[in-house]
Amino acid sequence: MGDAVRGWGVNWIAIDEWLFPPRRYPISSSPDLIIPRPPYLLIPLTPLRWSKTTKMIELISRRFWQFFTPNGSRQGKRKPWRFYGAILFAVGLIVANLLNPQASVAATPRHYTDLEFPPLPELQLPDYTRFQLDNGLTVYLVEDRELPLISGSALVRVGSRFEPGDKVGLARLTGAVMRAGGTQKHPSDELNRILEQKAASVETSIGTTSGRVSFNALSEDLNEVLDLFVEVLREPAFAEDKLDVAKTQMRGNIARRNDDPGSIADREFQKLIYGATSPYARTTEYQTLNNISRDDLVAFYDRFFYPDRTILGIVGDFDTNAVKDLISEKLGNWQPSSELLPDLPEVSQAYPSGIFFVDRPQLTQSYVELGHLGGLRDSPDYATLGVMNNVLSGFGGRLFNEVRSRQGLAYSVYAYWSAQYDYPGMFVAGGQTRSEATVPFIESIRAEIDRIRTEPISEDDLKFAKDSTLNSFIFNFADPAQTLSRLVRYDYYGYPEDFIFKYQAGVEATSIEDVQRVAKTYLDPDSIVTLVVGNSEAIDPPLSNLSPDTEITSIDITIPEPS
Repeated sequence: MGDAVRGWGVNWIAIDEWLFPPRRYPISSSPDLIIPRPPYLLIPLTPLRWSKTTKMIELISRRFWQFFTPNGSRQGKRKPWRFYGAILFAVGLIVANLLNPQASVAATPRHYTDLEFPPLPELQLPDYTRFQLDNGLTVYLVEDRELPLISGSALVRVGSRFEPGDKVGLARLTGAVMRAGGTQKHPSDELNRILEQKAASVETSIGTTSGRVSFNALSEDLNEVLDLFVEVLREPAFAEDKLDVAKTQMRGNIARRNDDPGSIADREFQKLIYGATSPYARTTEYQTLNNISRDDLVAFYDRFFYPDRTILGIVGDFDTNAVKDLISEKLGNWQPSSELLPDLPEVSQAYPSGIFFVDRPQLTQSYVELGHLGGLRDSPDYATLGVMNNVLSGFGGRLFNEVRSRQGLAYSVYAYWSAQYDYPGMFVAGGQTRSEATVPFIESIRAEIDRIRTEPISEDDLKFAKDSTLNSFIFNFADPAQTLSRLVRYDYYGYPEDFIFKYQAGVEATSIEDVQRVAKTYLDPDSIVTLVVGNSEAIDPPLSNLSPDTEITSIDITIPEPS
């Protein structure tokens, strides 16, 4: 997707990257200037037109890509008249926007305190159909006739938390090679060619708690693309050469994993909270990659990919009854599993507290993370904890105002209660600061955590936090595809269908007393683990000043070579 640029009171979007994927041009990030670098195609957009226009550009880009691809038409021949027609359509869109600017383009800029906004729209679920095939496959369908596009995604009950400890990386490799390795009917190169000709895509991945197989297509190509999607989902070939490529790429990631101090902090902090061998924190090593063969990928796939462990969601320009018949035809004979899923890994905090340090002598600033084990999203206090987040963090939050703005101790500072769906998340606070300010920075964050636990917040703090939470929450449901994704995810983790509305109502009902109660209940200063990635010689005063009776534990991040 092209980068969005602001200039002269109008939103602009550069769509050269969509139309011509092989060619990429950087765009100035200046708010007042667009540096002319050929060849750009810029379309002016107003905020109210953003969603619809970006969808239209996506459709145009798909059409263009069809015509620029050799043998791109359905009959295997180019159709120049359609190509020029698409160009004329794009030009017409540009001219229409230029000749009909919104009032905001010419209006005199006003101070932000003078701006008036309408109330948030009422949150509504789109009309959807949910059904289940005899083999256990659950399906959600949402019609959206705005543009002739269809997308779908299958969420599969699998994840890296189920891979053996001596083969860390197996799930990620399986997710990558499912698509990259082609299918039993279509080798990888042929599959790529067919999808490119149709301006379509099929993608796969496996994360910590789930796997995903998705597709995007023009509605006129649904039948053919759905066939390829089903092949990738049910008949992956796991080609040996593509596995070798994927393993080489992962080895490169291992070799570079200590290049970014922020990534070091994130990775090592998770190990301190969950434990280095926990499925929620362990890392892929050269040796674990060497232990993985193609047979392991096939066995891992065969263990988890079944219809009764899959939820499929499709949204776009289609007739519901026709797609129901299509899904029954193509996936109805997929056989369900005969085994139970393994139990979820146990979770407990690995270190009850402590101060840990990663020495990086080349750094001139420190990367800090501190916190402890968190909770689940189905907690009755989840909505209130979201409000507490926004009291502490974000622009206008206490950490930003006090630690960054007033004390000048941070380049960035944050705190959040990060709950997960089916295993405990983390409470994390931290940021980046200059080396000599490391200790005062940590002390200031701890002081703000203590303050929100022991002192009631103000009415202004509460209003700001609730407004921030609700205003950002509504954008998670800006279009039917986003809402469908939420519905599928809630179903996957066993959350109620009205979870969206309960969360919103919980935020609106939150009081000053509620915020102090959850802060005192869920934030535990005695369980806080502190991690610093920085230059030991430049940190002055030293970290020992934080707690004279606590030993500073050094962490070795040397990448182990394979045995």
